[in-house]
Amino acid sequence: MQPAKLFEKTFQSGSPGQGQAGLFPPFDAHWRQILEVMQEGLLLVDANGTIKMANKALEDITGYSREELIGSSCAIFNCDACKRVRSDAHHAWCKLFEKREFVRKKCHIMRKDGTYVHILKTASVLYDDDGQPFGAVETLTDVSELDRKEHELQQLSRLLDERTIFHGMVGRSAKMQKIFRLIEKAAQSDAPVFICGESGTGKELVARAIHDLGPRSEEPFVQFNCAALNESLLESELFGHVKGAFTGAFRHRQGRFEAANGGDIFLDEIGDLPMSVQVKLLRVLETKTFERVGDNRQLSVDVRIITATNKYLPKLISEGLFREDLFYRINVVPIRLPSLRERRDDIPLLADFFIQRLRAKSEKNIKGLSPMTLGMFMSYSWPGNVRELKSALEYAFVLADHGQIEPEHLPVDIQVPVPTKGPTESVVSASCPAENDQKTQLVEALRRAGGNKSEAARILGINRVTVFNRMRKYGIDMKTVIQV
Repeated sequence: MQPAKLFEKTFQSGSPGQGQAGLFPPFDAHWRQILEVMQEGLLLVDANGTIKMANKALEDITGYSREELIGSSCAIFNCDACKRVRSDAHHAWCKLFEKREFVRKKCHIMRKDGTYVHILKTASVLYDDDGQPFGAVETLTDVSELDRKEHELQQLSRLLDERTIFHGMVGRSAKMQKIFRLIEKAAQSDAPVFICGESGTGKELVARAIHDLGPRSEEPFVQFNCAALNESLLESELFGHVKGAFTGAFRHRQGRFEAANGGDIFLDEIGDLPMSVQVKLLRVLETKTFERVGDNRQLSVDVRIITATNKYLPKLISEGLFREDLFYRINVVPIRLPSLRERRDDIPLLADFFIQRLRAKSEKNIKGLSPMTLGMFMSYSWPGNVRELKSALEYAFVLADHGQIEPEHLPVDIQVPVPTKGPTESVVSASCPAENDQKTQLVEALRRAGGNKSEAARILGINRVTVFNRMRKYGIDMKTVIQV
């Protein structure tokens, strides 16, 4: 049988030598159309390597038209893998026909314009009714994009080895390395953990790492922001309620503590918790029991409590806004996160980390920070800490097209940075740092946001409700802010 007829029979029947009609008769007349919609390039060659068939995807990958490919030798692709096997062949012109085995390998082929493309090639010999090879079928998958992504990931891995990245937190400084070791030890304990630090320092990442590294990692991890709801809804959200407990309670509701049973519960912004709810939280810590709103039955719960705040709780205690006995119950294992100002050595590392991620996502060829931009990053005070650094780079990726990130690509407030704080301005307690310049930071954020409270909340990494609460607490007037 002629090779052309054998090729035709190969695709119209199940496989050569079966001597039967097509396995899928309705598709027999449309197999050429089916090949055209393949994303992989496909070609058929005869026993001499002459191309007999090529699909549309192969034209796209190689840059050759079908007319240029049909009748040409498959050597037109100048495949680096084929060169090696041809030079070693003794009998057949190609080892594919000599060994008659299925081939799957990565290699490079040359396009018509002379550029190389990285492909995954799969090839198999075709046999006639007598079991003799008469040709081969090959599929070519363009993996150059995957190769580029893999290369970027390898670069990122080299940049951020196991000593500089820890459960999403990046840091090479001695302070961060000490934090990483403390997290590992705290995770193995069942004692309450108290995380404190300025907004945007990564308190949520620490809480998640403690859960993932601890013995409760297979159990629930429930996160709740204590500043997200008003006082009337907080108790129901945390402890649940029964039907009819209050207006609008049309059905029973499970609280966050019930949902976290057996695992960990993370209460963020614990400093904003109302006094009435603080009493109930203290009871859970001491007795591991609670009651749903509108119910008098005690429920037992087994959870490890992780709390976090950017406030100085001893100051709130002195003002009568936070219970001292609750503070001592949650402050068993304190973890203080340093601000970005306190670990400036990590700024270039963090910038590279976020740039690599943004480059992979946006596919922009942005190589990094220019020396002048890096200088601005190192001198800026970063009131929003790591979160603000990330936002600044996201902004830069919108403006920059390629090359390095220059000062003009940065938000205006970073181009004209406020003076950095000296070491004497940072107040540190044995239990947690004080953010006694909280009012100043809020005023600065509101000024930068042009009075937009949502934008100020984003800059500081806090909830919009918290912005309103702090403005009320410190008596901040928007007219004064705008005038400043």
